[in-house]
Amino acid sequence: MNLEAELLSEHSRKNAEKLARWVGTDRVRLNQLMRLFLKGEFRTAQRAAWTVSIAAERHPLLFRRYLKQMLLRMQEPGVHDAVKRTVVRVLQDVVIPDDLLGMATNLCFAQLSSGEAPIAVKCFSMTVLARIVKREPELGRELRLVIEEQLPFAGAGFRARAKEVLKYLVSLREGSPERH
Repeated sequence: MNLEAELLSEHSRKNAEKLARWVGTDRVRLNQLMRLFLKGEFRTAQRAAWTVSIAAERHPLLFRRYLKQMLLRMQEPGVHDAVKRTVVRVLQDVVIPDDLLGMATNLCFAQLSSGEAPIAVKCFSMTVLARIVKREPELGRELRLVIEEQLPFAGAGFRARAKEVLKYLVSLREGSPERH
């Protein structure tokens, strides 16, 4: 299969799911997909993002080896919002290695604080940061402050996720973490 041609042929959930099934757990196919996601042209990377997201949700452990590349890609100027959204979505479902924890933390705080980041990127970043706070409790106060600073101006999606994350942060402080 010519994966790039298939990605560009149709932008739909149905096509993204079909391609994610085709990739499955095959490392060669996953490498093809990730090459297009990480190094493809703007439109190709955008189209690959949906398939990456579905594949990572089904097989998160396969994506650990790509985390550093994904975090670096997210920092490139002009990267499509779909790429950023997919990276932080994947970060929600994987255990972030210690050597990438600082980079992931900084990127998620930058996205959460950004006035230009899409709501989905901010919400996924909140969730990733909440998971990081479980490992690095000293970041909890900063996360709470960044969230609370934005609440008065936030839309419903942001407020809903913020409520969930703030409740989780309180449970961590009280020593009774809920599953998150």
